[in-house]
Amino acid sequence: MGLAGKTVVLCVTGGIAAYKAADLTSKLRQAGAAVRVLMTESATQFIAPMTFETLSGYRTVVDTFDRDFAWEVEHISLAKAADVFVIAPATANVIAKAAHGIADDMVTTTLLATKAPVVIAPAMNTGMYDNPVTQENLRTLRRRGFHIVEPAAGRLACGDTGRGKLPDTPTLLWGIEKALAPQDLAGKRVLVTAGPTQEAMDPVRFLSNHSTGKMGYALAARAAMRGAEVTLVSGPTALETPHGVHRVDVVSAREMHEEVVSRAAQQDMIIKAAAVGDYRPAETAPEKLKKGEGELTVTLARNPDILAALGHSKRPGQMLCGFAMETQNLLDNAADKLRRKNCDMLVANSLRDKGAGFGTDTNLVTLLYADGTRETPPLMSKEALSDIILDRLLQRAAQG
Repeated sequence: MGLAGKTVVLCVTGGIAAYKAADLTSKLRQAGAAVRVLMTESATQFIAPMTFETLSGYRTVVDTFDRDFAWEVEHISLAKAADVFVIAPATANVIAKAAHGIADDMVTTTLLATKAPVVIAPAMNTGMYDNPVTQENLRTLRRRGFHIVEPAAGRLACGDTGRGKLPDTPTLLWGIEKALAPQDLAGKRVLVTAGPTQEAMDPVRFLSNHSTGKMGYALAARAAMRGAEVTLVSGPTALETPHGVHRVDVVSAREMHEEVVSRAAQQDMIIKAAAVGDYRPAETAPEKLKKGEGELTVTLARNPDILAALGHSKRPGQMLCGFAMETQNLLDNAADKLRRKNCDMLVANSLRDKGAGFGTDTNLVTLLYADGTRETPPLMSKEALSDIILDRLLQRAAQG
């Protein structure tokens, strides 16, 4: 997982967006990757090779026949060194060359020689991008397994408005990391719930909990990174939607129930990481409740049990994972919940454990399985734990 220790061969071609590749180089280095930069002659008209040499710590390669280097067949050595090969920005010209096997400069000869996964980020005028020839070339590259990071839409350097902008650096980093990640969830539909729910008492106040949604968002992000079609049903959070994830916003437990249950039959995996309120005010006051002299009594009504509904309607082959947050009797309560809700797997953690619980970037859990086995991974980041949870669900699904 991640880019640390990976060698990225970054190819910069001759478009106005070439300057953005400098930020990409910097962020790749910050992520722990080694970056070797190749440039076309045209790219050097937009940004100097020295910029990338300073940022990467390596000589920038432009000329296929450059003699000023320690002897090696450089386009072959770089092709072999690459863990991932990236062309950003990719002009219509280099896309056409890649689609038709033309190798007439350092970028295209190295591309033709590499066996690493290839990421292409098109950046050009909207008319050039939408041209049927360019689109056919991109389809050809996709069929060959190239990873295409779709361009953003907006105002272009030429003054036109439309598709063709080089995506921002976080999107490019996501596309590069995705090319390196195992695509073992490709073709799978995964639904994740995350965050708290809010139950209105009046137009001002609500009942809720301390969930921030970090665990569910990490699960959704890692599932998408591994190729799944991910739907994230989220209560109110301050988190950004992960790349490649379809997010559905809800507020109350009943809204979450409706959105999840209506989508459940189409999912291969459902991971219920949300902290759903068990109760709601039986009545919601139409106006703000004013402070009186005495006590205020609020009658609570039971919310629908989403996990139980999913467990009792689970179709053959579908994997269901629940979560349990406890403050006492963790394993006994979790095992009982696993059985009653008919889950395949349950992730249990205690609010009392350091590094676990709401709002942390780490988690310490016990994984319980329907066959009675248990597993306790060490304290780790929620992203790393997400991969373990997805691994175990895949393994259990394969076992039937």
